[in-house]
Amino acid sequence: MDNFWYEEGKWWVSPYNFTDEVRKEFSLPENVSIHDATLRDGEQTPGVVFTKEDKIKIAQELDKIGIERIEAGMPAVSQDDFEAIKEITSLNLKAKIFTFARAMKQDIDSAVDCGAYGVVIEIPIGFPKLKYQFNWTWEDVLRKSVDVINYAKEKNLYVVYFPYDTTRARISDLENLLKGIIKNSNPDSVGVIDTMGCALPQAIQFLVKKVKTLTKLPVEVHTHNDFGMAVATELAGIMAGAEVVHSCINGLGERTGNAALEELLLGIHILLGIRKDYKFNRIVEFANLLEEISGVKLPQNKPVTGKMNFTRESGIGVDLVIKEPLAMFATDPKFTDRKGEIVLGKKSGKLSVLYYLDMLGIKDIADEKIIEILKQVKLLGLRKRTLVNLDEFKQITNKILG
Repeated sequence: MDNFWYEEGKWWVSPYNFTDEVRKEFSLPENVSIHDATLRDGEQTPGVVFTKEDKIKIAQELDKIGIERIEAGMPAVSQDDFEAIKEITSLNLKAKIFTFARAMKQDIDSAVDCGAYGVVIEIPIGFPKLKYQFNWTWEDVLRKSVDVINYAKEKNLYVVYFPYDTTRARISDLENLLKGIIKNSNPDSVGVIDTMGCALPQAIQFLVKKVKTLTKLPVEVHTHNDFGMAVATELAGIMAGAEVVHSCINGLGERTGNAALEELLLGIHILLGIRKDYKFNRIVEFANLLEEISGVKLPQNKPVTGKMNFTRESGIGVDLVIKEPLAMFATDPKFTDRKGEIVLGKKSGKLSVLYYLDMLGIKDIADEKIIEILKQVKLLGLRKRTLVNLDEFKQITNKILG
């Protein structure tokens, strides 16, 4: 995989990602799809409410980016949700539309009535859930699952079996459940769900391989971000052979949220080298739209979409932000329709001052004047405890240059 780590004007990542010694540990599938759950799991973010119009707009934008599967919601939540899902399925998007369902036949009927392509059937298998929340055994889970899976298949739905809290299941419970599921029903794929975001990437890989061995079915990975590793664990799942990974734009979701769609897109395409025809130039605009709709503000240093990801205050190498951005960043700002930016403050150097002087059309300044301007910029940045804006820089410059 020579040169997969570099593409001119787009990215320059570690070549070690593509060495034989690293790649031989992978079991990459032939193709990977993203199943985005922003409209269901994303809306479960406390305080977030999407209107029907919001949901339609979000679904359309996901489709424009090229997301293969959209989880449009859970019809059982409300009549509004039902109607929004039905409207989305009527749009004839390229993305396949799924609904989320409990292990209940009425939820399957709702998916059919909505016109959904498929259904994600959730049921617990994590031992803390079974012991303290439901008072069930794995046998109870199996009994409740089989008829609903078969019923959904009779209705010609694509069935994702979603035994949640998988990563806290007792291995014997998980093995017995999946053996029983395969013996008595025929889902199309099975999920490995890290509901509490508490599994290491290696643990996800172990479970993906275990589930594939037991079921001989495609495996999907859905992780939360409680320990800050959601994207890493989902990429690890792909390395172990998972064909589908779940996401939410901006990492929305309960508690610490889900694997962020925008980070997965770049991770799959650039770090794993699985080339996908996603519209990377639409990602930031979409993230900003969701920030506005949801009211959940993005950190300025949020991976991929943070407003200051390509901003440099430190003086060393600052000119390369504009001249040779791949010397300073792993991805060229243009790849996601961004621009590099040089800002002024306490940590600035002479190159930053020269950049701003040139921007103002001021040239051929004596070196001692440049040093004095830099000194005043640093002092102002220290006094303000933030950046120095252009108007303040003009005032400093006018004062020193007369």
